[in-house]
Amino acid sequence: MAESSVSRRHLLGVLGAAGFTAAMSACGSSVGGDDAEESTSHGGPVKVGLVIPQAGVYTPLGGDMKRAWDLWLERHGGKFGNYTVTTVTADEGETPQTGVPAVQKLLQSDQVDILVGIVNSATALGVKDMVAEAKKLLVVSNAGANAITGASRSPYIWRTSFTNSQVSAPLGTHLGGPGRTAYAVAPDYAAGAEASAGFINAFKAAGGTVVGEDKPAFGKTQDYQPVLSKIQASGAQMTYCFFAGAEAVTFVKQYAQFGLAAKIPLYGSGFLTEGGVLAAQADAAVGVQTSLHYTTELDNAANKEFRGAYQSKYNATPTVYAVQTWDAANVLNRALRVTSGLGGDALASAMGAVGTVDDSPRGPWRFTGQSPTQKFYLRKVEKQGSALVNAVVKDLGESSQAG
Repeated sequence: MAESSVSRRHLLGVLGAAGFTAAMSACGSSVGGDDAEESTSHGGPVKVGLVIPQAGVYTPLGGDMKRAWDLWLERHGGKFGNYTVTTVTADEGETPQTGVPAVQKLLQSDQVDILVGIVNSATALGVKDMVAEAKKLLVVSNAGANAITGASRSPYIWRTSFTNSQVSAPLGTHLGGPGRTAYAVAPDYAAGAEASAGFINAFKAAGGTVVGEDKPAFGKTQDYQPVLSKIQASGAQMTYCFFAGAEAVTFVKQYAQFGLAAKIPLYGSGFLTEGGVLAAQADAAVGVQTSLHYTTELDNAANKEFRGAYQSKYNATPTVYAVQTWDAANVLNRALRVTSGLGGDALASAMGAVGTVDDSPRGPWRFTGQSPTQKFYLRKVEKQGSALVNAVVKDLGESSQAG
């Protein structure tokens, strides 16, 4: 996944002017200052537990998430509706062994009303029963495992991010077709399996043929030459891959060095070229195309204002991880404007009434089954001056949770 700097591992383990104007008048701009409409809720204090990595390989993602959270609150007077927000930040770390106790402490010792964040899907799944027993609302702003908001979802767990297969499926649909052939590569772990399956199923449904699939060992593979040799010999017209962090850097660089980039176009889930990994990939990434629900290059008023505010405040470019946490704050603001209380049932009901989030930097989106139905974009790495950007090539349309 994309990060502000390169790590050994990544995620899991894993927008229109008219809508912006409407949001300004109806519910308050997510970027601007005070809300234009008085809240209908009672108000008072609300304590939010922000669960983000503060140490370990996921730290850059946690930094992006914290920046966006703080910026949203700064621009809205520190309130959700009439509720004054106190944030208690807990270190998720790298694994459930650190993430689950962090959530437990927030619920039991810190007595938070709401939980937000979580990068690692294993952590999100690990706290599911704990959150349900406590009847507390959890808004997941990154973890991508399908099961988090799948068929057996808890009514208290919502997400403002994505599912792994949801990101890759629109790409498979776009690239598939009679006579089209692809080779799929993803590391051998849950996120890789879900992402690869999302692409393969959609590609085949669109009429394409997957001529080969590879599952290199996760976190252990440094030399991809055996995989690249298979791709070259397969006769595939294109390659799909899911990689993040240091693996994304290594694979993209070796793909170019092996001479495949000029012969067999490389496609992937957007984390392949998101954030700090793109800078590390350098010119090897130019021309790589990915699917994701956000890029800094989206041409809408909300994104332009958000990006400007974020860069002005932090002298950094926002990532999808920042946007997902910004939107977590945004939907909580909407929910707390109408909630009948801070209990999990009341908040879950209020979340269900949020409707279309029409002032998001990613573009308008809405909850379906507690997970976003949102647009995905085909992005292509281009060099603009000395900077590399994920330029928008095509709107791939809306997608809801898949898998």
